[in-house]
Amino acid sequence: MADLRDDLEPGTAVDELDELADPFPGKPYDSVTGSEANPDEDLLARAHALLAAHPVADGYSGLPWALRRLPWFDLELGESAVDTDVPRMREGHVGALFWALHLPDGLAGDRAVGATLEQLDLVKTVVRGHAEGLRLAETPGQITDVRHSGRVAVLPGPAGAAALGDSLGILRSLHGLGLRALTLSGVSWASEAGLTRFGEEVLREMNRLGVLADLSGASEDTLRRALAVSKAPVLCARSAARALRPHPANLPDDLLAELGAVGGLCMVPLTAEQTGPSVRDVADHLDHVRQVAGPQCVGLSGTYDAGTAHPQDLSDASCYPHLVAELLRRGWPEAEIALLTWGNVQRVLREADFTAREAQRRRAPSTMKIAELDG
Repeated sequence: MADLRDDLEPGTAVDELDELADPFPGKPYDSVTGSEANPDEDLLARAHALLAAHPVADGYSGLPWALRRLPWFDLELGESAVDTDVPRMREGHVGALFWALHLPDGLAGDRAVGATLEQLDLVKTVVRGHAEGLRLAETPGQITDVRHSGRVAVLPGPAGAAALGDSLGILRSLHGLGLRALTLSGVSWASEAGLTRFGEEVLREMNRLGVLADLSGASEDTLRRALAVSKAPVLCARSAARALRPHPANLPDDLLAELGAVGGLCMVPLTAEQTGPSVRDVADHLDHVRQVAGPQCVGLSGTYDAGTAHPQDLSDASCYPHLVAELLRRGWPEAEIALLTWGNVQRVLREADFTAREAQRRRAPSTMKIAELDG
């Protein structure tokens, strides 16, 4: 952290300062143009510079499902029918993006498994068809390589828990196809009553594979039990602060504190429903999560193309600089903004991969059935 702060906030020697007369006493002054400076433009320029070095790792995009309804699209040229395309991601400095594989309510069993496989196939087809702008990635190293190539890294997931069909074998197959995260809610083994014994076995197998556990929308009992059982950091991929807005997917302060204590990650969604109608409201939630859980435990989820309304000035994937400018206005250190946008997601992925390698040395693939544990 100290090295990162040094890189982002270099000191300025006294003899490097120019002594310029200020023709606008008490007002910002642009020494190049000789005119009064615009503080908002200066903050936005700083935001772009910071994001160029530390782009956004976006925790949730509904793009795969949104693309299903389009007869034709070109994400590299630009696609006005959706919130996310390559030009807007470049403008917004998006470096990595989780593409959600969530399903409509009511799908279960074989239909849920089949629909998830179709979405995974669509993700791979879309990425192959837009090779100049997109690349699939699974590991932190791959994500960094994709970023350095000037492309956006696409990580498949989170998928809904129903996608497993109550089978650990299907979990392993989905992971082999690239699945990187799974939401633990909406099934018998991860419900309002919490994780069952089979649910705990699913979580242990996810740890062994390196599949991240997403707990947004999970019950408080499920979340607490997952924090106790998981050996890898967990995500709340679409959760803000319930103290500021009483949405059921938002987290109360005690759970935010517990999530921070175990190194989890709360990824605040840019939706009017969960955070409020303005960029300032989103910044308020980021302030709160940062204060309660810690700066190492807060991230961003655009939640674009998920059928939700977005705050003013945050209408699509190009708008992240407006949010970062607001955080700079509030005095966020640049090193902590770098964690928010990029560093925290990379940390969680690195720790999940390390946990998986260690678990694979000690634990064979689980063959347990739901009937054996919850029957």
